[in-house]
Amino acid sequence: MSLLVVGLNHRTAPTSLLEQASVSPADTPKVLHDLTAAAHVNEAVVLSTCNRTEFYAEVETFHGGVADISDQLSRICGIDLADLAAHLYVHHDARAVGHLFSVVCGLDSMLVGESQILGQVRGAYRAAQEAGGSGAALSGLFQAALRVGKRAHSETSIDAAGASIVAVGIQLAAVSLGVLAETPVAPLTESAQPAQPPLAGARVLLIGAGAVGSLAAQTARRAGASDIVIANRTAARADRVAQLHGGRVVSLSDLPHEIMLADLVISSTGAAGLVVDQEMTAAGLAGRGGRPLVFLDLALPHDIDPGVRELAGVSLIDIETLRVALDGAQVAHDVEAVRGLVATEVAGFLDRRRADRVAPTVVALRAYADSVVGAELARLRTRLPDLDSREWEQVQGAVRRVVDKLLHAPTVRVQQLAGAPGGDSYAEALRELFDLPREVPAVVSAPDLDLVEHS
Repeated sequence: MSLLVVGLNHRTAPTSLLEQASVSPADTPKVLHDLTAAAHVNEAVVLSTCNRTEFYAEVETFHGGVADISDQLSRICGIDLADLAAHLYVHHDARAVGHLFSVVCGLDSMLVGESQILGQVRGAYRAAQEAGGSGAALSGLFQAALRVGKRAHSETSIDAAGASIVAVGIQLAAVSLGVLAETPVAPLTESAQPAQPPLAGARVLLIGAGAVGSLAAQTARRAGASDIVIANRTAARADRVAQLHGGRVVSLSDLPHEIMLADLVISSTGAAGLVVDQEMTAAGLAGRGGRPLVFLDLALPHDIDPGVRELAGVSLIDIETLRVALDGAQVAHDVEAVRGLVATEVAGFLDRRRADRVAPTVVALRAYADSVVGAELARLRTRLPDLDSREWEQVQGAVRRVVDKLLHAPTVRVQQLAGAPGGDSYAEALRELFDLPREVPAVVSAPDLDLVEHS
């Protein structure tokens, strides 16, 4: 059996498809039941948020598991699998573990480092437990992942990474607008605020009203923006951001007119293609009277056509620009620290998993040896009835020590070899050579990690 992840997220699918793929809490039990009833899936957990729908599964075979999960996703989306396949990703075993650990730490989020995903992963795991979808394999994986997520947020400042990225982006925009004289290398602190707020009196157009858009609205308002306009495919989300941070909502069809009026355009949608192209921007420039226009593209993939840089008076700040600006800053160190933490934890988890796979064979071998020793000692006791208790203890001790020494090298070695390619074959050889039972008591189990309710 092996671990498998099949899913789609904001990097591979447009928002409209992510909405179709969404699995509500009410539908989760049935989805898990249908999936674990499939031929190749033994356990499953479904993680469904506004930016991703992913199935984590313990499967009998790789190809069979991929087919079962993909078919389930196709039914949920109501889309033919041939059309859906281009948006799916598949991770197997080590990469599946690494993906989940990265997700729970916020490294794979649209807003890097956001902590909300930790609670969402915890909720998905508990829902699977309640529905009977999660067994020993996925329980061990998700308990380890939640522990890694808590470590990432408690041992680093990864929580602040997303806010730092947005803040630095707005400061770079202020430089392009001529408000700040120097390019910042880190978010401004309370004690280092410029005499004039970076966006004092500026008109900001937000395209996208998700988590990143909401944070951008909050940051722009704090930076002194006088007018915030929000355009989003779903009006309800735009209304919510407008109510939280002040502003008004416009239609996406109004973008050319709003671009003409804006000083700064911040885009963070989940669209699969460009939201603002060079032609739309050129149309918006016509009535600006030469005022500079800055685009801050926080989306992956890009929302803003890179070709807008060729237009006079237009500046474009994208994720790559921000990476360069943040190189060496604390946020970059925190992200790298979490990546290092994830790599270490993945290696440790895989080592434990490999050891767990051979542990039942080792236990069965030692149980078999104990039964043989016990039977032989019982026969020997009847043949040597004159031995006193002290002498009998010495005989028993000697026999058991011989057996322990004979078993020590092969049992230790099979655990060491478990991590090598084909490591399971060594345990299989022991089972064949000693005719060990295939089913043994689960005497070795992962510890029940403390999953604190609130991270």
